Amino acid sequence: MGATPLVVVMGISGVGKSSVGHDLADRFGVEYADGDDFHSEANIAKMSAGTPLTDEDRWPWLEKVGQWLAQHGADGGVISCSALRRVYRDVLTDAAPRTMFLHLTGDHDLIRSRMEGRDHFMPLSLLESQEQTLEALQDDERGWAFDITPPPDEIVDEFVAKAGLTQEDAS
Repeated sequence: MGATPLVVVMGISGVGKSSVGHDLADRFGVEYADGDDFHSEANIAKMSAGTPLTDEDRWPWLEKVGQWLAQHGADGGVISCSALRRVYRDVLTDAAPRTMFLHLTGDHDLIRSRMEGRDHFMPLSLLESQEQTLEALQDDERGWAFDITPPPDEIVDEFVAKAGLTQEDAS
C-alpha cells in the first residue's frame, strides 16, 4: 500500500468499534479518534433521550468526521463512526478519498447483550433503529465486513490481510 492506513471502523452501536479501532491504530502507530466525540451536545441529548438522529442532525457531525479524516490523510489514522448509510460514507470519502471501511457486524442478541453491559449515551432502545438504517458496504466501496465474534486483534489481523497492508506500513 505504501502509506499508513486511513480507516473508518463502522457499524451500529455496540459492535466494538472503539476496541477494534484502538487495536488497529496501535498496530500502525497512527492516531485514533472516537467519532462520538464529534457529536454536538444536541445530538447526544437527542440520542440519550432515545430519539434517533435525522439526516439533518448527522450532516454537521459527518462533516467534522470527514475533516478529521482529511487532516490525517497523509499520516493515516483510525476513527470509529457508525457510517450507517452509503450517503454518509460518501461524505467521508469525498473528504478523504483514500479512506477504507472496516465494517463490524454481528448477531442482534450479542450486540444487545454488549449494549446492556456498558455505560454509553446510546440507549438500547435505539438498537433497532440503527439496524434498520444500516446499509451494507457496496461492491464499489473500499471496505470489508467482519463478524464481531472473534477478539479485536483477530479482526484487525483479518482486516490487515484483506486490505493488503504490510508490516512495512506499520510504524
